[in-house]
Amino acid sequence: MEILLANPRGFCAGVDRAIQIVDRALELFGAPVYVRHEVVHNRHVVEGLRARGAVFVEELAEIPGTVPLGTVLIFSAHGVPRRVREEAARRGFRVFDATCPLVTKVHLEVERYRRDGLDVVLVGHAGHPEVEGTLGQWVDEPGGPRMHLVQGPEDVEAVVPRDPSRLAYVTQTTLSVDDVAEVVEALRRRFPAIRGPRTDDICYATQNRQDAVKDLARRCELVLVVGSPSSSNSNRLREIAERCGVRAHLVDGPEEIDPTWLAGVRRVGVTAGASAPEAVVQAVVRALQGHGGFLLRELDGRREQVRFTLPRALAAR
Repeated sequence: MEILLANPRGFCAGVDRAIQIVDRALELFGAPVYVRHEVVHNRHVVEGLRARGAVFVEELAEIPGTVPLGTVLIFSAHGVPRRVREEAARRGFRVFDATCPLVTKVHLEVERYRRDGLDVVLVGHAGHPEVEGTLGQWVDEPGGPRMHLVQGPEDVEAVVPRDPSRLAYVTQTTLSVDDVAEVVEALRRRFPAIRGPRTDDICYATQNRQDAVKDLARRCELVLVVGSPSSSNSNRLREIAERCGVRAHLVDGPEEIDPTWLAGVRRVGVTAGASAPEAVVQAVVRALQGHGGFLLRELDGRREQVRFTLPRALAAR
């Protein structure tokens, strides 16, 4: 059984920056360091940081009121609603923001459209922390613009803007490029004047990994996507591989590989979501080798050179 590795795969610049922020805060300030939501959606990353003293909470109310002023709090890569920032300021936390700059870009687009008096359609998955964070940037004003969440083309008919000629859209950054295109097409059919972002909201890493998995799927009978179930971009990679006509499974680690998946397979492809560590990818490859596989090669792919800087207070020390 041949094993092919996709390129690019695994950590993107936003994930790498978020993990570095927690690492550096622990190094400089010691434990505990509080993190609002999983800093990235990967079990291995979260467990490793937790073992070093990171405390993950879903709401700031979970942090004891007895913690001293200046206690370190980190916002996850997915971004947070305004109310969380306001609460953090009220309680006197020392905040480091690990929000991916590409998510921040969407937040700024939302605020610009709101100031211009446009209704905004957010294309995204209800309940995802990035979507909750983006929805939470919105400030409702009586009689003012409104924000509408759309998950798929079927939801477009339910959108009722105040003025169809003054409508814009933004998207969650980790969606399937093809899925977003379908929704945007439906929006443009119904609202020809709708405005879109100056540049695509789907992040470069999401698009690159989706292109890479399509290339991988064309060459393989089975695709394994390394990533945690909570990872949106990892789930999209599995779905895209399946749409290409191959069997695909999302695995959080080598222990989740079912040997029955490999029966009769001559070539298996391996890729990883943007929050999956390369060490876990290599562990999956070793497990496949234990089932008689051999690494054929890594595919060529788009080279990524994007780097995001750390907050000044962490980088300068």
